[in-house]
Amino acid sequence: MALLLEHYLEDPHECPYLADQVAQLDVRVMLDVTPPELGHLLERGWRRFGPVYFRPACQTCARCESLRIPVRSFAPSTSQRRARRNAARLTRTVSTPLADGERLDLYARWHAQRESQRGWDASPMDAERYLFEFAFAHPAVREVSFRDPAHDNRLVGLGIVDEVPGASSAVYFFWDPELASASLGVAHVAMLVEDAAARGLDYVYLGYRVEGCRSLEYKKRYRPHELLDGRPGGAQRAAWFRSVPAADHAPTD
Repeated sequence: MALLLEHYLEDPHECPYLADQVAQLDVRVMLDVTPPELGHLLERGWRRFGPVYFRPACQTCARCESLRIPVRSFAPSTSQRRARRNAARLTRTVSTPLADGERLDLYARWHAQRESQRGWDASPMDAERYLFEFAFAHPAVREVSFRDPAHDNRLVGLGIVDEVPGASSAVYFFWDPELASASLGVAHVAMLVEDAAARGLDYVYLGYRVEGCRSLEYKKRYRPHELLDGRPGGAQRAAWFRSVPAADHAPTD
């Protein structure tokens, strides 16, 4: 059963996604969260990094929308199928997360590219922080790694994924800006849907879609998808609605 250590509402601050908005997060620090409890939180729009659980609580904006893919009706687009084929030559492994120099180096090179190309703020990552955010011991967490046999089995992509009853959740993904296959992040999500289908899961959660944020708008291209209605409380029913009806989907983008 979850043990709540701290619960607070952030002070309003500059939004990291939308330059014209002020952001706030509702934050809980918890230990001993079981996979079913995490699944209950995911269904209500919460996300997790290490023992920190959060969801938007912004007073003037609701453009962060929780998005999930219904596994049985997902229809990959042409570009998503192509990304999946491009990644087929890589070795993919699902295991317990690790924190080591190889992973820290991959994160640093990936983030440096995002800083250069998209103007992201610097985000220094040492072993302690990596262990806390990405490799924190949790019964739901998995690491999905991609290695390239053509380059001495070098680590070229890494995803952190949570597995809960009936669903999986893509927490984070980063890749080698020089050696990763084209659109490896796209292939990663497509493979998560394949895994979920093989295991009889219903959904793959992708976190928040933010209209107007270049780094997060890509999520709407996974079709059809569902969006959460509002910010339901723990005892309230979570209502999700289909954003792109399957009949309207044209899998050619």
